[in-house]
Amino acid sequence: MEATFRIGQHDIGDHSPCYVIAEIGHNHQGSLDKARELFREAKLAGAHAVKLQKRDNRALYTRAAFNKPYDNENSYGATYGEHREFLEFGSKEYRELQRYAKELGIDFFATAFDTASADFLAELDIPAYKIASGDVKSTPLLKHVAGFGKPIIMSTGGALVDDVQRAYDTIMAINPQLGILQCTAGYPAAFDELDLRVVTQYRERFPGAVIGYSGHDSGIAMPLVAYVLGARIVEKHFTLNRAMKGTDHAFSLEPVGLRKMVRDLQRTQKALGDGLKKIHDSEKAPIIKMGKSLVVARDLPAGHVLAVEDIIMKSPGGGIPPYELETVLGRLTLKALYEDDFLSFEMLSKPSAELARS
Repeated sequence: MEATFRIGQHDIGDHSPCYVIAEIGHNHQGSLDKARELFREAKLAGAHAVKLQKRDNRALYTRAAFNKPYDNENSYGATYGEHREFLEFGSKEYRELQRYAKELGIDFFATAFDTASADFLAELDIPAYKIASGDVKSTPLLKHVAGFGKPIIMSTGGALVDDVQRAYDTIMAINPQLGILQCTAGYPAAFDELDLRVVTQYRERFPGAVIGYSGHDSGIAMPLVAYVLGARIVEKHFTLNRAMKGTDHAFSLEPVGLRKMVRDLQRTQKALGDGLKKIHDSEKAPIIKMGKSLVVARDLPAGHVLAVEDIIMKSPGGGIPPYELETVLGRLTLKALYEDDFLSFEMLSKPSAELARS
């Protein structure tokens, strides 16, 4: 039975279009206006969803981690905690973005990094939850989020398959609406670290989940490979400009890149077809033009017994195909034939076996 679940108006599974998530994270730089622009550009590019990240920073980090100096070109605060707080949206911003996403017609949800953040998102009644790679082992959080009864999409960077199995068992026991994304938690991830064949392994090992790919690679080609291998969710970081201030912009897609990726995923779905070899209408005329028919090699009288030297293959097709050569040899011509005439069965005697039966 096919694994499937629904987010907003979108069914997600093998027989539906690839569900594309534009991961905005904190690429909005703490600006509500910039977040709106990112939402709008993601929708114009064809993404199905936009996603933020929600943290209760003071509860999430140890005091040492929160107060650690954070002095670099991407910093928005003197300490790491101040930096994170500057980028964090609260209820006012989330509700405004939720309203705007509904106006645009794009799904909007977020990653819950802790229980308090999960509860915050639950009050907003978001349509799905994201679990970050760092929380594959956080079974208390997984149980808590699963209890909301909404679809969960979980990245699996930095995890072994046993870790993913544990998370799968934990969530599925409570809530069967699960997407598992192959992910490499490098920022960016090198191409030889992507392990895209894990998509196939996940499909075999976790049949109750929809499998996908969360890519921190540069470019738009690898999601297409993941789709061909069976990924039906693709998540890519999204920005307005890769040169903007922030750690995630450099490996994020800009609007033109996201637009091309969505376009190519749609083309790939169509191009894969249904697995049945067929002749399309567009092929018929070219194949006749390029194909070959059995043609008379020289002038022949009526009553002539056809031999190999009497027949040649020439284009175009549409006449007796060359694979019928053996069935034509030895028959009598019923009328005079001339060089370059197309052979047809109507101008030849019946095979000797048919004559014997008649």
